[in-house]
Amino acid sequence: MPRRIYLDFAATTPLLPEAGEAMREGFGIWANPSSPHAEGRKARAALEDARARMKAALGWDGEVIFTSGASEALAIALKQAQAPLLAVSAVEHESVLRHAGDAARLPVDTLGLVNPADCALPGLVAVQQANSETGVLQPLNAIAEAVRSAGGVLLADCAQGAGKLTLPDADLIALSAHKFGGPIGIGALLVRDWALLKPTGGQERGYRGGTENLPGAMAMVAALEADRAWLDEAVRLRALLDDAIAAAGGELLCVETARVPSIAAYRMPGMSANAQLIRFDAAGFAVSAGSACSSGSLKVSHVLSAMGYADPGEVIRVSIGRETSEADILAFLEQWRAVAGRAAG
Repeated sequence: MPRRIYLDFAATTPLLPEAGEAMREGFGIWANPSSPHAEGRKARAALEDARARMKAALGWDGEVIFTSGASEALAIALKQAQAPLLAVSAVEHESVLRHAGDAARLPVDTLGLVNPADCALPGLVAVQQANSETGVLQPLNAIAEAVRSAGGVLLADCAQGAGKLTLPDADLIALSAHKFGGPIGIGALLVRDWALLKPTGGQERGYRGGTENLPGAMAMVAALEADRAWLDEAVRLRALLDDAIAAAGGELLCVETARVPSIAAYRMPGMSANAQLIRFDAAGFAVSAGSACSSGSLKVSHVLSAMGYADPGEVIRVSIGRETSEADILAFLEQWRAVAGRAAG
């Protein structure tokens, strides 16, 4: 059977060997970290060591709440923030939008960028770091300055950026381990100051209930500490992909602005994204249309619609990981040309 080529690393990534080893070590420290006996204290010490190492790896000097992933981290921030939720960007992930209620939707321009001036609000404002469909990076430091000038609080979804990019200057930051080589089922909410959140009781200083996932936390930290040199290669491979797809008649999205190195979005004129995915999958290539949470839906991408994009139904996402080789990209390009030829014919 021909080797399949995985180009959907924005959805999830394989577990890094060092993360797997840390997880196995964590399973050996099996006691509940909240128990007062010697075994529990040993587990608590390992958990706090993971917390300290995570802060060091991220360059974060605030607090850390371990969660089950970015979705839970975002839910905690949105539902337990002391400041009222006033606005979210129109291109946020569904895990933000489902909790946004009647908060204002901050518009974006044709490149998917929020205007920092629109964020000067005296409450909680949620703007992502990197978009999961296009890879577009928001000007979060300028946005943070605008939010704080109005006495507000900035929440940043960094699921696609953490472990790849420097953290933005935000007050609350959500991340997920499986996006950067850690295991599924563990993430974190970074908190600038405990006073930003309302405690609800339970573990994690009373801000999140449930027995702490020590093996997951240890594995997540090991993944964060892994070498990031692969990102330079990701930049080169995506440039190769961009140039070749443009030469083959494809349309490149958002190349005029900064993007996370691992994500690209392309339009194939004349063929729906679903038809493309079927053909690529049958040929041995794993790519996606939009984020993993909505790629199985027939709904038009809310991200591309917010950008005013004319043909959102013909756009797919290709995302690169540390395991991606130039041979993988060249093989995909050969298949792209073949599928595009059918669309043109």
